[in-house]
Amino acid sequence: MEFSIKTGGLEKQRSACVVAGVFRPRKLSPAASLIDRVSGGYLSGITRRGDMQGKPGSTLLLHNVPRIDCERVLLVGLGREQEFKEQQYREAVRAAVKALNETGVPEGVLGLAELPVKKRDIAWKILQTVLVATDSTYRFDRLKSKHDEENKPLGKLTLMVERGELKQSEAALKQALAIAEGINLARDLGNLPPNICTPSYLAEQALQIAKKHNLKAEVLEQKDMEKLGMGSLLSVARGSHQPAKLIVLQYAGAAKKQKPVVLVGKGITFDSGGISIKPAAEMDEMKFDMCGAASVLGSVKAVAQMHLPINVVGIIPTTENMPGGNASRPGDIVTSMSGQTIEILNTDAEGRLILCDALTYAERFNPAAVIDIATLTGACVIALGHVASGLYSNNQALAHELRRAGEYAHDRAWEMPLWDDYQDQLKSNFADMANIGGRPAGSITAACFLSRFTKKYSWAHLDIAGTAWKSGKEKGSTGRPVPLLTQFLIQKAAKA
Repeated sequence: MEFSIKTGGLEKQRSACVVAGVFRPRKLSPAASLIDRVSGGYLSGITRRGDMQGKPGSTLLLHNVPRIDCERVLLVGLGREQEFKEQQYREAVRAAVKALNETGVPEGVLGLAELPVKKRDIAWKILQTVLVATDSTYRFDRLKSKHDEENKPLGKLTLMVERGELKQSEAALKQALAIAEGINLARDLGNLPPNICTPSYLAEQALQIAKKHNLKAEVLEQKDMEKLGMGSLLSVARGSHQPAKLIVLQYAGAAKKQKPVVLVGKGITFDSGGISIKPAAEMDEMKFDMCGAASVLGSVKAVAQMHLPINVVGIIPTTENMPGGNASRPGDIVTSMSGQTIEILNTDAEGRLILCDALTYAERFNPAAVIDIATLTGACVIALGHVASGLYSNNQALAHELRRAGEYAHDRAWEMPLWDDYQDQLKSNFADMANIGGRPAGSITAACFLSRFTKKYSWAHLDIAGTAWKSGKEKGSTGRPVPLLTQFLIQKAAKA
C-alpha cells in the first residue's frame, strides 16, 4: 500500500473516501465537525437519528454528503472520549481500513491522526497507522493458482496532519514504511511452506538483502561449523537431508569502534520433534519454528532501509529437525562450541541446542548487547498466552529498554524470572547439563539453559512461541517481534 502525508482540512479533500471519527455517545470528532459544518449539519443529523452512536469499531459509509467534494464519508466509532487510548486508536484505524478495503475504493484520506492519545505524539500515531493498515491488508496468496480479484485491496492511504506536525510526520512515515516492509518480509518467510523455505532458502534471502543494502554477509556450511566445534547445532541437523547453515549479516551504520547489537534468530525451518516426535495434529504449524530467524532478517532489512546510525549483526542458525537413522537420540551427549557438554533428554528441545552455539559465536563481535529471538517453548504460551512475548535477561537495563520499546511499538514483552534457583533443574548425571528441566517452569529453564552461554556480554532472550503466529481461521505469521526489535534499535541509535 502507498502512504502519504498531507495538511489541510478533511472537509476540503477530493477523494474516493474520507474518514472521520465519532465518539460515544454521538459526539463528532473535530474533523467530523468540520465536515458537518460545511454540509449544513448532515453528519449531526445522522448521529441524532442514532445511525452512528460511536461504538468502538463500528463504521457507517455515507454517499453524496452535501457540499463535500469527496465521493464518500466513512464515520468510525471511537468509543468514549475519556477512554480513548493506544488500543482504541489502533482499533479505530483497523476498523477504518477494513471498511475501506471492503468497499473496493482505490484510495482514502484518514482524519484520525488529529485525535489526542495520552502520552503519544504524532510520530507514534503515524507509525501505528501504517503498521495497522499494512497488517489489515496483508495477504499471502502467492502459492494459490487462483486469486480473488472481486475487490481490489486499498491501494493508497493519505494521512492528514496539522501543518506544524508535517516535518515530524514525514520522518515518522519513512521509518514506519521501513518497519512495515521488515514485518512483511518476516511474515512472508514464516508463511512459506517448509519444502520451499529451507535453510538454503533462508541463506539465499539473506544474501539478497545484503546485496540490495550493501551489507556484509557470510554463510557458514557444515564443514565450517565442524571446525568451530558447533557440535550442539550440528546434532539437530543429523536427521535431515537439508544442510544446516549459520547465516551472518552485518550492517555498519556507525563507526567501527561502536560495539554492535547482535540479533540471534532461531531458524528451525521445520520441527518434527526428531526422535521425540510431535503429535500429528497441527504439526504443519511447525513451519513457523523459524520465525525468530525471519524476525532477524526483517529487522536487519528495516534498519538498513532506515539508515540508522548503529551497528547491527544478525546471526541465524538454521536447520530442520527431522527423525531418521542418523538423527540424535534421547541420551546422546554432544559438545557445544563453548566446550560445555549437553545430555539430550528430548530431541524436541532442539531450539536451545542450535541457539547455544550461535550465542557463543556472537562473542567474536564484542557486542554491546545480544538478543536472541526464538519460538522456544510451549510453556511460554501457557504462561503468557498470545499477547506478550516472554522476556529474560541477565541485564536489568537491557530488559527495561526492550520492554519500553515493546510498549511503544505495541509489540509487548513481559519480563520473567531468571533466578539461579531454576538452574538445578538442568542437572545431568552424565554431562555438564541436560537440555530440558522437566515440565515445571519450562520456559524459564529453557532461558536458564541459554544463559549458560551468555556470561561474557549483556543478553536478552525473547520467547515468541505465543506471538509469532496465529492458529485457526487466521492461521499465519504475525511478523512479531520486528516492531519491538526495530523500535529498540531506533532508541539505541538515538542514544549513540
